[in-house]
Amino acid sequence: MIFETRDESELRARLWRLREARVDRSMIRIDTLCGRLALPTTYRLSRFVTDPVCESDHECSDH
Repeated sequence: MIFETRDESELRARLWRLREARVDRSMIRIDTLCGRLALPTTYRLSRFVTDPVCESDHECSDH
C-alpha cells in the first residue's frame, strides 16, 4: 500500500503527484472501501505486484 485516506481531494492530489512523477498508471490500484455509519469511506492507493516473493522454497501457486 502506498497511501490511505478518508479525504477524496487528498487522494486526487496524491494521484496528481504520481502522474507528474511519470509513474506507470497501469501499475496503480485505487480501492474505495465503502463506509457505513460506524466506518467512513476510505480510499486506498497501492501498486500492483507482478511477481510476489514466495515465503518458502516451494513453487508459488497461482492462487
